[in-house]
Amino acid sequence: MIPFLDLGAAYRELQAEINAGVARALASGQYIGGPEVEAFEAECATYCGAAHAIGVANGLDALHLVLRAMDVGPGDEVIVPSNTYIATWLAVSQCGATPVPVEPDARTYNIDPALIEAAITPRTKVVLPVHLYGQPADMDPILSIARKHGLRVLEDGAQAHGARYKGQRLGAHGDAVAWSFYPGKNLGAMGDGGAVTTNDAQLADRIRVLRNYGSRVKYVNEVQGYNSRLDPVQAAILRVKLANLDEWNSRRSTIAARYRQGLVGCGMTLPYVPDWAEPVWHLYVVQHPQRDALQKQLGDAGVSTLIHYPIPPHLQLAYSAAGYVPGQFPIAERIANQCLSLPIGPHLGVQDANNVIAACASTAGASTKSNVQ
Repeated sequence: MIPFLDLGAAYRELQAEINAGVARALASGQYIGGPEVEAFEAECATYCGAAHAIGVANGLDALHLVLRAMDVGPGDEVIVPSNTYIATWLAVSQCGATPVPVEPDARTYNIDPALIEAAITPRTKVVLPVHLYGQPADMDPILSIARKHGLRVLEDGAQAHGARYKGQRLGAHGDAVAWSFYPGKNLGAMGDGGAVTTNDAQLADRIRVLRNYGSRVKYVNEVQGYNSRLDPVQAAILRVKLANLDEWNSRRSTIAARYRQGLVGCGMTLPYVPDWAEPVWHLYVVQHPQRDALQKQLGDAGVSTLIHYPIPPHLQLAYSAAGYVPGQFPIAERIANQCLSLPIGPHLGVQDANNVIAACASTAGASTKSNVQ
């Protein structure tokens, strides 16, 4: 079997450093906040090129807290991609606001900047692009439209740790970036975790207060806040992994390049990368008109795959009250019906990648010899 992602191998590679970091956090006697969280926040901010990083409990909380800090609430609208994980929409709904979907560019899977302006209304408050699958959204036109209309920009960077847009790492292009450290992410904890990066000192301060019961001084509560704090043990683990992130992203890029070369002629639509984007290949997503049959055949051949994501948010039962109907967002629906994520990760060997290519070539009826060198 070729696993989709081997998290155990990630731990084994860094076992000594991770164990030492966990032991240090446990020995500190500070199990909420403290030096490990503060050190990780500083290192994360520096890595992202941002003035501030605020650790929180998970990626959904990161999105939600930024929106709350931006005063998004009932009656407001937030522009979101129609093609994304549902957490992007849920964060908006948790504020009492309305997510307004915009279709993706069919080539990049990310929100299409050319369609955003038509979705803006007097109630629009924030534009929320997602850097899906580890590839940056096209930020310059998004920011230009947002500034023209006086809107804030919150980036969902949950899948794009270390990705670059026009040479600059993601982390501070918009007003804030929300990050997830779910274990399967490029920068993954060993449990839940999240963060926000921003250059806006006032916004950072509001998020710090909101994450801690609305308090900056113990037992003095300024606003109705939340309990959403990054665990110091997870922060210690993330410090170790952050130091190795560029190397691990480079390994992912090597696998992606091998796929790009070897999967030609296998009947799949391969990922498109604009010349201004440097993706980090959180996922390697192909499209195939007979996706379900392909997934079964690959599974029978010992190749584990996943679908990101089989049901777009507007067709989820959670949003049935909004009255969306099939066909309303055809690009997102086509992607959901045809997309398949192939194994990729920093511990997938080149031979494993070759075996994935061979299995894909076999299921397509193509010659394995012509696709695998």
